[in-house]
Amino acid sequence: MNFEKLVRNITDNIREAQIKLGFDSRPISLNYTENSLKNLLRTDDIKSVLEKFSEAVRDKFGDVTFREIKDGYCLTVSATGTEYINGLEGYGFLTEFIETIRRHGVTVDEVFSVFRKYSDNVVIEEKNNDEFNYLVYFADGKPDGYMYCLATEQEIDGHEHVTYHRFTTEDYEELGF
Repeated sequence: MNFEKLVRNITDNIREAQIKLGFDSRPISLNYTENSLKNLLRTDDIKSVLEKFSEAVRDKFGDVTFREIKDGYCLTVSATGTEYINGLEGYGFLTEFIETIRRHGVTVDEVFSVFRKYSDNVVIEEKNNDEFNYLVYFADGKPDGYMYCLATEQEIDGHEHVTYHRFTTEDYEELGF
């Protein structure tokens, strides 16, 4: 069984939280819809595969527990796992992206510049739907393979404010934006 996509997704989501909130040596829980797990694990037999997954990643993540929740599963990675993830390299883009987007008055063009700094293969699509204004991603999946949905809003003081949601390609397509 190949767990690479789920390991990467868990690692990326925990690293994103650590960048935003700072590192705290404690377990972290992540909620996944059943469809997301089916896409990441390439199986319909999620429960038995998650049991195998927990055993397979124990050396790096320590204990990974899971429980059923409405429409999916909650996976909890131990403090051992969050410490391991905190020590990983290769999150320069995500770190700079989050640091940029959290600044007051940042413009969408400044956010686009961060993407372009890390790759010449950036795709920017104007969407202007009810959920977001731009879809941005790296065409070759490097430095990461996520779909970034950027929303722009005008703040009371006239400055632009940019927010985001990040999805796997499969989850983005299933949402039908």
